Amino acid sequence: MPKVGYSEEEREQIRQMLVTTALDLMAKQGIRHTTLEQVYSAVGISRSFFYSFFATKEDLIVETLYQQQPKILAYARRLMEDPSLDWREGVRSFLSACCYGERSGIAVMTVEDQQLLFSRLSQESRRTFRQRQRQLFGQLLECFGVRASNARIDLFTNISLTAMIVRHAIPDTLPFFVPQAAEETVRFQIEAILNTLEQMRKESLQS
Repeated sequence: MPKVGYSEEEREQIRQMLVTTALDLMAKQGIRHTTLEQVYSAVGISRSFFYSFFATKEDLIVETLYQQQPKILAYARRLMEDPSLDWREGVRSFLSACCYGERSGIAVMTVEDQQLLFSRLSQESRRTFRQRQRQLFGQLLECFGVRASNARIDLFTNISLTAMIVRHAIPDTLPFFVPQAAEETVRFQIEAILNTLEQMRKESLQS
């Protein structure tokens, strides 16, 4: 018979399993293609019990992305501390891992994911999401040796997300883009981001 009562500790363990499982699935197959049934079935609980933890799929997505943020920052710091990599190689490895999240276990939102999530989150939740996203990108800049001014955070956020989105948008979402040049396009974008960050880093060292 299924267990009826759970302690707070057991519930927290199950909740964490749901988030960890969701992150693994979303990183491998995309957020849009990950269903709630896949998540709660993998954890071994029922649909109704799942809803005692998360009211909607969007709530689960947001929690998953929040839990991913410190892992992304820790990964960036490991690369920066790796003695076998120079600064440019370390940042390039980080950006590439984000663009190819399915290979590195990082869940990346596509254009469709962002549109759907934005439309279903409350105004307060959107504001919180933006604040936490800004905090992450600011911490990443500092990790890369760049003084994180508001303008730099905004630019770094946009150019980084653009590269990730383009990587996942060709050819389905952007059908007039040339699929054969998709990989080269992402490499070009990463190098352009590196050039921008390198200039910011020099300015930070001089100021």
